[in-house]
Amino acid sequence: MNRIALVTGATSGIGLATALELAHKGYRIIATGRRQERLQELRQKLGEDNVYPLVFDVRDKVAVMEAVAALPDNWRQVDVLVNNAGNAHGLAPIQDGAVDDWDAMIDINVKGLLYVTKAVLPLMQERGRGHIINIGSIAGKEVYPNGNVYCASKHAVDALSKAMRVDLVQHGIKVSEVNPGLVETEFSEVRFKGDTERAATVYQGYEPLQAQDIAELIAFIVTRPAHVNLAEVLVLPSAQASATLVVKEQQ
Repeated sequence: MNRIALVTGATSGIGLATALELAHKGYRIIATGRRQERLQELRQKLGEDNVYPLVFDVRDKVAVMEAVAALPDNWRQVDVLVNNAGNAHGLAPIQDGAVDDWDAMIDINVKGLLYVTKAVLPLMQERGRGHIINIGSIAGKEVYPNGNVYCASKHAVDALSKAMRVDLVQHGIKVSEVNPGLVETEFSEVRFKGDTERAATVYQGYEPLQAQDIAELIAFIVTRPAHVNLAEVLVLPSAQASATLVVKEQQ
């Protein structure tokens, strides 16, 4: 296999695990992120011929478009796009929410996904095939207290995934959505502004999902036969039944 996958947010968490897993499956990886040193570490680990790093923030529309447009000819045949870059900022009721946090979540989770998709789609359309994987969340299926704008942004990802599937089916492009529950990554550290102690409590008392679990699921989805599209998957740790119901051990 000599296929190419572009993975956003490939410097940590689900994005990094996905880049590694798809590389293991034989994909060459276009890895994007803001932290150049981590992208270079990934390239060194997988080999320079197997990773093409793109350093940009998905919120920067111009940077996204220019970076994808400048891909060398031997990296332009993108078969898979994994829209993984995303974040949560803060956990407050709507009346106490910080507007800057709202902007960050909408700009990255929604607009960033749109910018990257807009840039990559022509590379798929000209070949009449491709597969887009959008990383949503259980927060895109239900809301929870103090999750307001984050939930709204992931509901938008859910709606966009469905709409993209409708628009792109005639072009031979599959669209899938993976909606994880609780995954132990840097997610909560970002949400709680670097408060690692508070972030750690989110994953204590039960066994959360790991980034590798999601990466393996993505790899399974993109390696199905051409006539098969796993359109939506909700994946939870076994201790989680909904956005707010997690069974934890008694401390």
